[in-house]
Amino acid sequence: MTSSQQQIDVSYSVSNEFFELWLDENMHYTCAAYLDGDETLEQAQEKKVGILADYAEVTPDSLVLDIGCGWGSCLEYLARARGVKECHGITLSTAQLEWVHRRQIPGAKAWLQDYATYEPARKYDALISIEMIDHLCSPAQARAGLAVEIYRQYFDTLAKWVEPGACFGFQAILSDRVPRRRKDVEDLAFTADVIFPGGRNPRLEELVMAVRPSWEILELRMQREDYGKTTGEWLRRMRLHEDRIRSTWGDALYEDYERYLDTCVRGFDAQWCGDVQMKLRRCG
Repeated sequence: MTSSQQQIDVSYSVSNEFFELWLDENMHYTCAAYLDGDETLEQAQEKKVGILADYAEVTPDSLVLDIGCGWGSCLEYLARARGVKECHGITLSTAQLEWVHRRQIPGAKAWLQDYATYEPARKYDALISIEMIDHLCSPAQARAGLAVEIYRQYFDTLAKWVEPGACFGFQAILSDRVPRRRKDVEDLAFTADVIFPGGRNPRLEELVMAVRPSWEILELRMQREDYGKTTGEWLRRMRLHEDRIRSTWGDALYEDYERYLDTCVRGFDAQWCGDVQMKLRRCG
C-alpha cells in the first residue's frame, strides 16, 4: 500500500470509542445504500453490504476475503446474516483489528496485513473490498501519472487469489470535479492531508481502465447522494456528543472531524466527490 501502517493508524486508530459514538451500531465507516430513502443509517449500511455480497455471489459455503476489513462489520454481516461458514479479513489498523477480535465473529479470521504482501493459503471463492483502494495511490503519484498502474497492480494481485469466473464486490470513493472556491479546495486538502494522510480518491475512468485485463465489469452502481446522506448522519450524530468528545479527546480532534465531515457533506452535494459499487468477474 502507498499509505503506511502509521498513516492508516492516524485515520482509523484514533479511538474505537470515539468512532463508536457516531458510526452505526455495527461500525461501518463507508457509504451506506439508501435504496428506499427512509432507512435508518443501520438499515442502509446493511443494505450496502448486502449489495456487495450479492455482487460477489457469496453463498454459505464460500470462502470470502474482505480486503480492508475495518472493524469487521462486513465480516459480521457475512457470518450472521448470510451464514458464511468461513470468512477472512485484512487491515493495517491496529485498533480496528483489536475490535474485530473482540467481536468473536463465528468462522471469521482477521490479520494485520498489507494486501501487497498477503499470500493466501488457498484460493478464495469471493472477494469484497469497501473503499480500501482510496489508500493505494498518493496525490503525488497521481500527479506523476502512476494512478492507473498502481490500481491495476492491485486488481491483478487480487485476481491471483481466485479462480476464473469468481466475483468481486467492490466499492470506492471517487474524485470528480475540483471546487472553484479557495476555502472548498483548502477543506478538501485538509481532509486528505490530516484525516487520511497518504490517500487519494480515484477517478471512475481510472478504475475502469485498471480492472482490465484481469476483471470485467458486470454491474456498476453510483451512489453519490447516498454518501452525502451517510456523512450527514455521521456529522449529526457526532455533534450530539460534542461535549464528551472535547473533554475526552480534546478540542482539536472534535474541530478536525467536524470540518472533515462537513466538507464531505458539501463535496457529495456539489459533485466534487462520488461513490461507486461494482460487480467484477475474474477473467479466464
